Amino acid sequence: MTELLIGFLKEYSYPILFLWSIMEGETGLVMAGIFSHTGDMNLWLSILVAGLGGFTGDMIWFYVGRRNRAYVYRKFKDQRRKFALAHLLLKKYGWPIIFIQRYLYGMRTVIPIAIGMTRYSASKFMLINFLSAMVWAAMTILLAWYFGEEILHILHWAKEYWYIALPTGGIIAGGIFFYFHRATRKIPNGHRRSS
Repeated sequence: MTELLIGFLKEYSYPILFLWSIMEGETGLVMAGIFSHTGDMNLWLSILVAGLGGFTGDMIWFYVGRRNRAYVYRKFKDQRRKFALAHLLLKKYGWPIIFIQRYLYGMRTVIPIAIGMTRYSASKFMLINFLSAMVWAAMTILLAWYFGEEILHILHWAKEYWYIALPTGGIIAGGIFFYFHRATRKIPNGHRRSS
């Protein structure tokens, strides 16, 4: 079963990478880096495809915010604090927050939508988003490619000692979630940014 899945991933690697980069990202990029390390994917083509996928995903969310505020307020009503945090970050830091938003856990979708809901220039967002997506793809895939052998050893170890790997991964993910949950709790619930 594992061999069948890996074969499927190798055969359709670039379309899968593009779609994965639109929806989530890092896991797919690491896999692309490992496949590039083993020679199953082209390193530079992987970076280009992943960068375009990340760019496309954020542009979709940006225009969701720009074109359909009623949908956003209805669909994301439980995430008001995150939207308030995104507006505060944009106001405080300006364009660099667009560049680094891919690395802000729990905010990757919220920030493009929140910026789309303001009067921020679409062309400026597009340029910064494109550069950010390419840097993000290059950094992640190149690191996974360079440390491919070490990552493969870790994956083999995690498969063998899953009863240690799963709780450790859960603790790390839980810690990250808790940190950002606390950060958004500090934002007043009624905060709104004028657009």
